[in-house]
Amino acid sequence: QVQLVESGGGLVQAGGSLRVSCVASGILLRSTTVGWFRQAPGKDRERVAAISWIGDSTYYADSVKGRFTISRDGGRNTLYLQMNSLKPEDTAVYYCAACGRSAAVQTMCVRTDYWGQGTQVTVSS
Repeated sequence: QVQLVESGGGLVQAGGSLRVSCVASGILLRSTTVGWFRQAPGKDRERVAAISWIGDSTYYADSVKGRFTISRDGGRNTLYLQMNSLKPEDTAVYYCAACGRSAAVQTMCVRTDYWGQGTQVTVSS
């Protein structure tokens, strides 16, 4: 049984920081391409960041590049998204996903296999 559980969301002021986590069971994250997505009300789900199963290549959406950092702790089987310099437009439900392997950085996590249930991040102005 594969399970992904997000946590760490909350309310933060614009310019602040927050780290969301995704604890996995039934799957080994250090051997899996994994990523973060977000969805705000009335908007399409957005691919935010991804990290490759080998080599730790990373992808970031232009909207978060330079502000967000994706990482994983293999020993704890946990994926993280560090979010700095937060803006109100970052407000969304954030989801982690386990993805199929990709040969190109730009296509990492275009195909997803498993999803978490999401954690709400709200950025106030």
